[in-house]
Amino acid sequence: MGIAAAEGNGVKEDSNDQGLMTKEIRIAKTESRRAGLLGASPFVFLSDLLIRHCSFLFVLSALFASVLTGAAEPGDRATILLVVGAPGEAEYGTNFAQWAATWERASRDGAAKFVSIGLTATNSLTDLAQLKGTLSDEARESAAELWLVLIGHGTFDGKEAKFNLRGPDLSATDLAEWLKPFRRPLAVIDCASSSGPFLNKLSATNRVIITATRSGYEQNYARFGEYISGAVADPQADLDKDGQTSLLEAFLMASRRVAEFYESAGRLATEHALLDDNGDGLGTPADWFRGIRAVKKAREDALADGLRAHQFHMVRSEQERRLSPEVRAKRDELELGIARLREAKSGLKEDDYYQRLENLLTGLAKLYEQDTSKPQ
Repeated sequence: MGIAAAEGNGVKEDSNDQGLMTKEIRIAKTESRRAGLLGASPFVFLSDLLIRHCSFLFVLSALFASVLTGAAEPGDRATILLVVGAPGEAEYGTNFAQWAATWERASRDGAAKFVSIGLTATNSLTDLAQLKGTLSDEARESAAELWLVLIGHGTFDGKEAKFNLRGPDLSATDLAEWLKPFRRPLAVIDCASSSGPFLNKLSATNRVIITATRSGYEQNYARFGEYISGAVADPQADLDKDGQTSLLEAFLMASRRVAEFYESAGRLATEHALLDDNGDGLGTPADWFRGIRAVKKAREDALADGLRAHQFHMVRSEQERRLSPEVRAKRDELELGIARLREAKSGLKEDDYYQRLENLLTGLAKLYEQDTSKPQ
């Protein structure tokens, strides 16, 4: 049972049927825009190949510019599923409602489908049952992103972390089981205290997991939820200046503002947020990043965290909205492939490295050529 007495709840869904959630292609000023994500985007690597492959680069550059003239196809509208837990006290309830409203505005700006649990009048079903049912209604496989946002309090008994709901609580184990069938881009943002163990349970390929705390023992009221709700669509959080704010950038901005709060209040910080998107279940704190690139890793043989999170955007740029969901998904996959190649560069012969790199860049060129050849 959570902090509050057992209640039921309703589910609220918005009526916004406009547009698509999308994300921007980087072409100009690549060195500054994506230097933190992959160390460089595929197109930063063009400088590595400049002498060797001038004709290839010219063709790729032309194709890359031409893709921006296309229009995106429908079918990748993101879903934002927001769950507000039991507040316990009226002050917390007011705060949680304000954060939820900020998420709803951001969803509307991003033309996403917005569904909330825990904010409306009660009914015969518990919040836990409503959440399970809502997840079961979502497509398991899709190019569209699914964002699950948890706002509230959490608990940890030394073995199991739970998110406090009105009625039965949500355990990390149960949520992990419910999310197993999903093979679509998935982000879980747990803004609760004691949320750290959710990261270990939920971590998987093609997922971004963010928790407000690094362990279950950080049990005090967490303020991270306030700051990430404000940062997720805030242009000031756009660190690489590509015209859109990624989930990674929102995480970094929110973490910085949490640290500033405790410092200005002269208090010892009781929450330290983590981000995991490489599937190792360990997570990376914000102070391991320089700009938007992680300079430390929890495990040396793993890909750095932050790469996938930088491909999630609540409000995408105009250029990105012109891409079809299929092209965007494949582009993201190739970008991650280039990131993995860079991680392995020191162990490869120079010719082998550049050959693999050229193959990936050729894949991007063919992808854009295929997209621009479609009738508009």
